[in-house]
Amino acid sequence: MLILQADRDALLKPLQAVTGIVERRHTLPILSNVLLESTHGQTNILATDLEIQINTDGPKSETGDFRITTNAKKLQDILRALPEGAQVALDWAQNRLTLKAGKSRFALQTLPAEDFPLMSVGEEVSSAFSLTQEALKGMLSQVQYSMAVQDIRYYLNGLLMQTEGDQLRLVATDGHRLAYSAATIEADLPKAEVILPRKTVLELFKLLNQPNEQVSVELLNNQVRFRCNGTVIVSKVVDGKFPDFNRVIPLDNDKIFLLNRSHLLGALERAAILANEKFRGARLHLQPGLLSVVCSNNEQEEAREELEIAYQGGELEVGFNINYLMDVLRNVHAEDMQLAFGDANRSTLFTIPNNPNFKYIVMPMRI
Repeated sequence: MLILQADRDALLKPLQAVTGIVERRHTLPILSNVLLESTHGQTNILATDLEIQINTDGPKSETGDFRITTNAKKLQDILRALPEGAQVALDWAQNRLTLKAGKSRFALQTLPAEDFPLMSVGEEVSSAFSLTQEALKGMLSQVQYSMAVQDIRYYLNGLLMQTEGDQLRLVATDGHRLAYSAATIEADLPKAEVILPRKTVLELFKLLNQPNEQVSVELLNNQVRFRCNGTVIVSKVVDGKFPDFNRVIPLDNDKIFLLNRSHLLGALERAAILANEKFRGARLHLQPGLLSVVCSNNEQEEAREELEIAYQGGELEVGFNINYLMDVLRNVHAEDMQLAFGDANRSTLFTIPNNPNFKYIVMPMRI
């Protein structure tokens, strides 16, 4: 039975939008599959890992209704390997899906669609707002690199989304550094906050590829839903209490100066070549008119970079994980950054001049 005919890209692009959450090895084999269904000529493609569910519009079908599941990664890899512009036909018979394109034929196993587990999505929306994809993607890029990775404090393996009035705030921390981004939105919302899982954040970031289009956000009971570009992401939220980020923002650091972001990033990237591979330490030496960056390693090799700065305060030497410094400079696209130091044991604050909507706090390390 012929179930779908389409251009290769018309099938590959929506498939790529959902397959990022599919685990190759799952305790439930059907979760390695993607659900393909068509109703009244509209094809829908859906994947889930039971924590996140993504579904998106596929190509139009003129061959009748169907519901099947087949291996997501294999189908994606086959389509990706076909030449651009190839016309693809899908046939389904006796639990096998046959994909034909030109002289190529691929027969894939299918599993019954009625066995595919769908997430139960809450009906009640407690808060809803929308903003441009460009705005949300910009905010995510300013904070997501600070999320923890597989931390025992599971609430750090994600990102705090907080709404209040017309304010949207995103915060991420791994316990060593914290990034904060805020924006004004056209809404009047009650105060609410959810912790988005790391996987959800990364998948959402990939989907925000049409800057001027809107993305809508809905907070449900223990879930959050995003809609954009004909795609819907529903995700569970992390159950836990995110740390009070306002308490870690240093307010009285008095050694303050401006620096060109790309100049500082270049100096750090060069110095990092000779940093200790395990500890990644860098010493920053601040003195009137000069900031020095020094990295050394176990082979007694050393790199030193010097940057002229408009600063006339006291001297200070402080150590950092150099990766934490480079992360913020690579992801925040301002021309200049303002750095505010306290003493060798106090966190340093990175901000954008004349922009209260971004803050990055990084703790020092002993070197």
